[in-house]
Amino acid sequence: MASSDGGRTCAPANPSEPDAGAGGCADEGFVRNADSKSARAPYDLACAFRNAGAGVRYAFSSQRNMKIHAAVGVAALLLGAVLGISPLEWAVVAVCIGVVFAAECVNTAIESVVDLVSPDYHILAKHAKDAAAGAVLVCAVASVVVAALIFVPALASLF
Repeated sequence: MASSDGGRTCAPANPSEPDAGAGGCADEGFVRNADSKSARAPYDLACAFRNAGAGVRYAFSSQRNMKIHAAVGVAALLLGAVLGISPLEWAVVAVCIGVVFAAECVNTAIESVVDLVSPDYHILAKHAKDAAAGAVLVCAVASVVVAALIFVPALASLF
């Protein structure tokens, strides 16, 4: 059943979800679906950003690897500050951190959808999850290569 609140069309959220009711729009139970899109129901931009933030928080709170990526990202930022890397190198490090975080969020989304549509074991569900995790691995390995290219010469110049 849909309701209207402040110009947004809302559908009831699943209250059993851990983050149902958190983050502004989720409090209202808004779920964007085909009906709300075809009815051209307004979707507040601030609501979209709050939902995106909720997705990042969910990935960070539920995925061990996201926490590992965050720790490595903080270490890269600290190392960059200590070594005084150039603005271009900062940009490359920032992009690498962002790409790995984004890949982990996509991986989390894919895993969640696969779990929803295939609660029982299926080889295609395994392949989907493995491929999504593989994409994160590719991004992380490429980021390590970039880090080596930036930090190893900077560290070597100290000796």
